[in-house]
Amino acid sequence: MLVIWLTIAPSLPSVESLRDIRLQVPLRVYSADDQLMAEIGEQRRMPITLDEMPDRLKLAFLAAEDDRFYSHPGIDWRGTTRGVWLYARSMGRGRVPGGSTITQQVARRFFLSTDYSITRKLREILLAVKIERELSKDEIFELYLNKEFLGHRAYGVGAAAQVYYGKTLDELTLAESAMIAALPKAPSRDNPISGPRQAMVRRNWILGRMLKLGFIDEQDHAEAQAEPNTARYHGPVVALSAPWVTEMVRRDVVSRLGADEAYSGGYSAYTTVQSQLQRAADQAVRDGLQAYDRRHGWRGAERRLDDSTMADPEAIAEELERTRPVADLMPAVVIAVDEEQAELLARGGDTVTLELDDVTWARPFISADAVGARPSAISDVLETGDLVRLRHVGEGWRLAQIPQAEAALVSMDAESGAVVALVGGLDFGRNQFNRVVQSRRQPGSAFKPFIYAAALDHGFTTASVVNDAPVVVDDPSMERVWKPTNFSRRFHGPTRLREAMIHSRNLVSVRLLMDMGIDQTRNYISDFGFERAQLPNGPSMALGSASLTPLSMTTAYAVFANGGYAVTPQYLHSVLDGDGEIILEPEWRRVCRECPDIPPAPEPLAIDETNESGSNTPRLRRLELNGDRADVTDPDDNPALHGPPRPTHADRALEPQTAWLINSMLADVVTSGTGRRALALKRNDLAGKTGTTNDLRDTWFAGYGGGLVTTVWLGMDDNETLGRQEQGGRTALPLWVDFMAVALQERPEYRQPMPVGLAQALINPETGRRVRPGTSGAIEEWFHADNLPPLEESADSGNDADPYDIF
Repeated sequence: MLVIWLTIAPSLPSVESLRDIRLQVPLRVYSADDQLMAEIGEQRRMPITLDEMPDRLKLAFLAAEDDRFYSHPGIDWRGTTRGVWLYARSMGRGRVPGGSTITQQVARRFFLSTDYSITRKLREILLAVKIERELSKDEIFELYLNKEFLGHRAYGVGAAAQVYYGKTLDELTLAESAMIAALPKAPSRDNPISGPRQAMVRRNWILGRMLKLGFIDEQDHAEAQAEPNTARYHGPVVALSAPWVTEMVRRDVVSRLGADEAYSGGYSAYTTVQSQLQRAADQAVRDGLQAYDRRHGWRGAERRLDDSTMADPEAIAEELERTRPVADLMPAVVIAVDEEQAELLARGGDTVTLELDDVTWARPFISADAVGARPSAISDVLETGDLVRLRHVGEGWRLAQIPQAEAALVSMDAESGAVVALVGGLDFGRNQFNRVVQSRRQPGSAFKPFIYAAALDHGFTTASVVNDAPVVVDDPSMERVWKPTNFSRRFHGPTRLREAMIHSRNLVSVRLLMDMGIDQTRNYISDFGFERAQLPNGPSMALGSASLTPLSMTTAYAVFANGGYAVTPQYLHSVLDGDGEIILEPEWRRVCRECPDIPPAPEPLAIDETNESGSNTPRLRRLELNGDRADVTDPDDNPALHGPPRPTHADRALEPQTAWLINSMLADVVTSGTGRRALALKRNDLAGKTGTTNDLRDTWFAGYGGGLVTTVWLGMDDNETLGRQEQGGRTALPLWVDFMAVALQERPEYRQPMPVGLAQALINPETGRRVRPGTSGAIEEWFHADNLPPLEESADSGNDADPYDIF
């Protein structure tokens, strides 16, 4: 034995590493209000201290695996002797039971392979003795109970209790504790889900061992043995479904930490998403897509089951089980139908009865622009064997179908850029394409406010009159002559800019852009966060022909909402390690109206072309500025500076006067123009703009209120038309209203303070020129104080003085 020890001991690993062992714990993603959004990783693990584990669970494991654990030195000689005798009898031709104590299993799990050999067994025995010398029994037992694989990706007893019973350890019954203790022997094969019969045999054997060892009494034993197997698979307890944001966070964390570390290091990623708003966004998208889809009729059943399948209830159930729900649309099969009602079997086994009112929307689809007659009987819509979708509405179920269109919604705080809700489509499981950040679509008229902002800073005013009349231009970005028109196909002649914004007059925007110059306007608009290369180099840019994401539109509209500051969208707040320490916290740039302007930090780095070894590898050196002289010093000569980080606040992208004027125009779009549906919210701080593209392919509404900026897009992924009458105000705006109705409940109305540098004057609404007080038909308008329109001459006035000149 001494020879074996001297031979093998030097090659044994250090047991000290067990004190600092870090169990593989998955990445968990949380909302801003601490609701679990996802658990990502191959191993499900919930490390728990031994003191937190109930005694009956610990006793069940001792009865099952090693009842002499607290008395032996790491090796159970009786068990080992039995194992050697059985191995000799089999003449080494296979594995034999017996011999492995809990300490030996810890040694094997943490340090050794699963190879079956005498050498590996000797290393296991010697390592177990070494572990017993350096760790306490409780430390060894705690490692074992947290490390052991217990089936269905569960590692450790905490995860097993959740996976099989959806419970914490203190909620387990005696029978359930014994079932978990039964798992180490064959966790993949004989667990209570995959192999319930063998699992019950093993559980009852353990209960018998506990009785024999005096761990439980006769009554406890009888009650536990009579308890049936109630185990079923419980996935991670996700309190908030936000898969689009979760995937964005997962990619960020993996890019910073690497996949292995991210998925096993026990990190917690906290997002900026607010659970109530995220749920409202999901519901708004689902409701909006269903409303659009119903307007365009019934396309028929997803498929029809054949007669042989319909004759076999189990076959029907299997078909339904293979058909996954899509969002809130449940699959169901029609099992009986007549003129007045239909009976359906839903996934999960429930029977649903539909009446005529539940299917009256289902007029036959003819084309995107036409539907057939309203059904007069349910049998006009459904037949026995049809596999269809049901949606729960109010108190009951309604016939539904998977929409052909898709939608995206994103909402962010205008002051900080924090994304509070994000939905990239109808159903993440069906299609992982995130339309908020990956889909580039033309925003149409929703882009016009940026053209108007450029115009106001280019000498135009809100009262400037531009001719809404046909124009023919050569557009190099489209490689053809372009003849833009209004959506209504009508022209309205001379139009003030405010009226043109309210009623979304296309020709006015085109003439503004042509007057200002395309290059200059592209440069100006890029300050809103758009990449200049994304903006078309042609007059079609005036009507929103750029391909932009909903997130970039939201970020740009935030400039109007917050008074002119450029904020960066943020969805990841921080990442914490297993000890609760922040290891990653992205830098935020917030609106700070009282902060002094901070000049950009210098980057005083010079490159010394040769390093100390004489090679040509560039070496960075720090430049220290002393007065007018720059001294070159070695970076190692000075210690690192410590202190609070340099404050970062959002840069100004737009003059506050221009931001206020555009905000007032967008508010009029809601009160008097294409955004009137938003008046249903009964608030006075709403502003926004609709957008619809050629052939009704894309519909938008981007707007804000209460400090929240929200953008909705709805269209077809294949860029097909949505159909007649599907404009931004009808198709996208209802989703925006539904979401904001929830999002603004706890937010007071916010009206931007009027900045210095604005002036109000009376104007002639026909000419846009200022008029004298008392002029009939005059209306009030706001202007940059240094850019008022000229005073209109009045035939009945003998006073030439300008009544607005107060100096």
